[in-house]
Amino acid sequence: MHFSKWLIVSLTALNFATVTNMVGAQEKYPSRPIRFVIPFPAAGATDNIARPLAAELANSVGWNVVIENKPGAGANIGADFVAKSPADGYTWLMASVGTHGINPPLYNQGNYRLPFDPVADFKAITLVAELPNVLVVNPDFAERNKINNVKDLIAYAKANPGKVNMASSGSGTSIHMAGELFKSMTKTFMLHLPYKGSSPALTDLMAGNTDIMFDNLPSSINFIRSGKLKPLAVTSAKRSPLFPDLPTIAEAGDLPGYEATSWFGVVIPAKTPKDVADRISSEVIKAVKSQSVKEKFFAMGANPVGNTNEQFSDYIKNEITKWTKVVKDSGAKVE
Repeated sequence: MHFSKWLIVSLTALNFATVTNMVGAQEKYPSRPIRFVIPFPAAGATDNIARPLAAELANSVGWNVVIENKPGAGANIGADFVAKSPADGYTWLMASVGTHGINPPLYNQGNYRLPFDPVADFKAITLVAELPNVLVVNPDFAERNKINNVKDLIAYAKANPGKVNMASSGSGTSIHMAGELFKSMTKTFMLHLPYKGSSPALTDLMAGNTDIMFDNLPSSINFIRSGKLKPLAVTSAKRSPLFPDLPTIAEAGDLPGYEATSWFGVVIPAKTPKDVADRISSEVIKAVKSQSVKEKFFAMGANPVGNTNEQFSDYIKNEITKWTKVVKDSGAKVE
């Protein structure tokens, strides 16, 4: 065979083999375990949302999704790790209101900048779930000052500026910022007392060392049911199925537009190929909407979502805009 003809035939065969291998590789996704990075410690709200989702993906399509907790620096360590991971579909992040809402304006102050861009460095897959916070007060504080609802609290705070102590799980957390949004919209001043986590904050709240807290619903449920904490309202736009008689802050405080939910969603490195991203999106959305996952989410007070890539992307941008204003108005800084 003439050399030029041999070369053409060889290149054609090579190209065909390459295309065949590429198609085969795409069809086999995933061909190895997927790392699902949780930028918070195990047993927290983000971790508890991720595990039923991973289990459902294993049961429904046989995907081996391995939970990997990478906490630290307000969840920025885990988020940065995923942002800089290979864009091949094998590293996911459970993003949250912290990593993709509050942290961008909170950490991008002064000379400090986040090591990743929450919009440009990630491809949004779907919003998995929303979890309301709940405004709880110390029962003795409420009884002593005749605080039976949100309007009573607003009136008391306005009449006694600086005398209401507001506990949180730490500066810049969703719990803290839910309170700052409340203060901003009600034009009240309450003293913020940051703790190292919800547990010590709740302990002091029940002991009467602080007065109120905008806590994640799951960690307060048992204390509410036992009467150790008095709930006034949930911070979500809609009432929680776990406490259908408990109003939202928007309705109880006559504060239209108030909403401060903790949310969780799957994002992956921005340059992940579209076909892989679409496959991930399709299966994750199916898992979120499965009966098994819904039941587990409802049991912890979370509302499953499962929206489109575009809807989640817009949601993230809106959250950054919203919390940028709250951070600026409150003067919140990293401590």
